[in-house]
Amino acid sequence: MVNRVPGKSLFALLALGALSPLAHAADAPVMNTGSTAWMITAAVLVLFMCLPGLALFYGGLVRAKNMLSLFTQCFGIAGLVGVLWVIYGYSMVVDTTGMVEGQVSFNSFVGGLSRAFLAGMTPDSLVGDIPEGVFVTFQMTFAIITPALIAGAFAERMKFSAALLFMALWFTLVYAPLAHMVWGGAGALMHNWGVLDYAGGTAVHINAGVAALAACILLGKRKGYPHTPMPAHNLSLTMVGAAMLWVGWFGFNIGSGGGLSGASGIVMLNTQLGACAGILGWMFTEWYKAGRPSALGLASGALAGLVGITPACAYVGVGGALAIGLVCGVACYLSATGLKKRFGYDDSLDVFGLHGVGGIIGALMTGVFCVPSLGGYVEGVTLLGQVWAQFKGVAFTFVYCFAVSWVILKVIKSLIGLRADEATEEMGLDMGEHNESAYNH
Repeated sequence: MVNRVPGKSLFALLALGALSPLAHAADAPVMNTGSTAWMITAAVLVLFMCLPGLALFYGGLVRAKNMLSLFTQCFGIAGLVGVLWVIYGYSMVVDTTGMVEGQVSFNSFVGGLSRAFLAGMTPDSLVGDIPEGVFVTFQMTFAIITPALIAGAFAERMKFSAALLFMALWFTLVYAPLAHMVWGGAGALMHNWGVLDYAGGTAVHINAGVAALAACILLGKRKGYPHTPMPAHNLSLTMVGAAMLWVGWFGFNIGSGGGLSGASGIVMLNTQLGACAGILGWMFTEWYKAGRPSALGLASGALAGLVGITPACAYVGVGGALAIGLVCGVACYLSATGLKKRFGYDDSLDVFGLHGVGGIIGALMTGVFCVPSLGGYVEGVTLLGQVWAQFKGVAFTFVYCFAVSWVILKVIKSLIGLRADEATEEMGLDMGEHNESAYNH
């Protein structure tokens, strides 16, 4: 039985004094070399998810004239967010100054700046039993891939300068505060509510998906959409990228435990089952609705299942993992094929359909299948009580992210504009914005 405290995560170790001034006392934690080696590997795996995994997945789905623009955005986001993470982002997420268990204050929503520029970190600093430098780097990779996910929604039409400015502001005003609310430990808003989110259902997937929805609505449709065919130019690259994301997801989910324990096996198994069940859910739904399964559908189903299992992976049993994966596969297919047509927005690469919808379903179903009577591993919770806590977390994330993202986008639109001009969009962002081409003709 894996017992988990609602809201507990690797970040909470900071609140428990892992970096206290008594770091050299006799009872101070000792570095675990096995866990450290694993966390270094996990950090590399999560970076691998973004570069090249996500870039290939997205790049293969757009038209050939926009292939490099996705890579450029992913690299640009990695550079920008990586630096901002060290300057102030890490501190905004982990600083627990002014936080009290069960009480709501300003610091329940965002951490302070006492750790800006990694103040106080030394070669001997530990978070739990791993070096703080490893912890900082692992969490940096989360901060990098989350805004990078959004880029798929405005692919083929947003200016590079506007995209970078949006990512910097969004990271500062949306990602860092929400990561603190979810994982900040005792006194953080969603910890107080008892929200369960092991590896990022709210802070990563719903967050990115909702921001993507705001961006594609405000930016408008691609020139010619939906009447002009815009097929993926290289599905082989997309399938390779999806496979890389699947492999990297083990670092994403297992690494969120901060080391290695009995729970690591549960997390690994549930992550794999979520992906496998997601494939079946999407495949059979597409087979029924469209008459045949597709390669892109199977890859998308795997990702849908992985998104759904992310918040739940340490809290549910195998039955819960299968159920979450299957439901996410079905629901994300229906969302990607029907929801955006019904409401008329152009989410280029279905970021909201996959990450937003999958994240919402996964977060809510975590509340169902975490209870021991349904095979879950969280003691002392009731089904209705936990589902209500999860709903509050989902609703708050949706409203906060959409509202702040919308304001950021409106401000950028008024300052420098959001969209590439018509001639650049027609030419393709690769040549129009970067004077490069992915292929020689």
